Amino acid sequence: MRGILPLERELEIIHNTPIGMAYDGKEDFSLWREKAKNKLRELLGLDRLQKCSSLFLEEYRHEHESFTEIRFSFQSEENYFVPCILSVPKAAGEKKSPLMICLQGHGTGMHISMGVAKYPPDEEKIKNGDRDFACQCLERGMCALTLEQRNFGERGGNPRPVCHASSLTALLTGRTIIGCRVWDIMRAVDTVTKEYGAFFDADRIMCMGNSGGGTATLYACALEERISAAICSCAFCDFESSIGKQNHCECNYIPGIRKYFDMAEIGGMCTPKPLVIVSGLTDGIFPVEGAKKEFDRLKCNYYAESENPSGCVHVIGQEGHRFYKKEGFEALYRLLGETKEKYDE
Repeated sequence: MRGILPLERELEIIHNTPIGMAYDGKEDFSLWREKAKNKLRELLGLDRLQKCSSLFLEEYRHEHESFTEIRFSFQSEENYFVPCILSVPKAAGEKKSPLMICLQGHGTGMHISMGVAKYPPDEEKIKNGDRDFACQCLERGMCALTLEQRNFGERGGNPRPVCHASSLTALLTGRTIIGCRVWDIMRAVDTVTKEYGAFFDADRIMCMGNSGGGTATLYACALEERISAAICSCAFCDFESSIGKQNHCECNYIPGIRKYFDMAEIGGMCTPKPLVIVSGLTDGIFPVEGAKKEFDRLKCNYYAESENPSGCVHVIGQEGHRFYKKEGFEALYRLLGETKEKYDE
């Protein structure tokens, strides 16, 4: 049989497809950024989602020795509810703490961010994968908001993610699961600001996540103006090297996106916000060489054109597909011009 296999043909097409909305320096950068955001909203299907009454419900409030744990839920779109846990450090002092939104990837659920192991894989992710994001934030004097992403944990994936059917079904009506996850993050910001704004500094809302959580972090940072900084871990790479060539979950695919953008363009929409990109040296699904190449484009073509040319950094952990808390938070502090001690004042 002559010719190549279908996947090989599709990879050829990606390789030979120009990035249609890459910034070329011929227009004001802020104008490019706004046009790009509008196109990204369209591609994600955000116009298919509508605001509704939040039907906010506080489910419990537990006092721990060093922090207060508040569980609540809200309606992000008609008949769909998002469970969340807000953790507030008790030693915050009079100065309001920043708030970090904590997003797990394809795993057993948001409880991992709280350092709670419910299923056999959880302990390994917490102990050797640095996935207890909320605990890390509390240790650094930050408030932490964990929320359950669609198809993970309590939202249909307990104990295994179930992205396949909902991701493909969403495409039938012009929606995407990534878009829905970003929407939930936006509505979570609405809700936590309205209901618990007294606990944190609304001008310092940040977002972090690994893998599928890192993907949602990057897209949310690009489109949600109230997110002021982000740590995107093990989710940043050029589309050809990662989403194209590697075996990925269906929730990563956005119809037509590579005609307009690669990952550097998504990062470019985050400008001028401080943005930390974390990679694993031996990550098998977001290869580090592709991440390096795409980060160079992000830094040179986008942050260099922004109001904050030194506002992004790429750190590489020495293992695989996991978070690296020491490297990630140290890079964030450098970009913010702060230290851990500043949060403890």
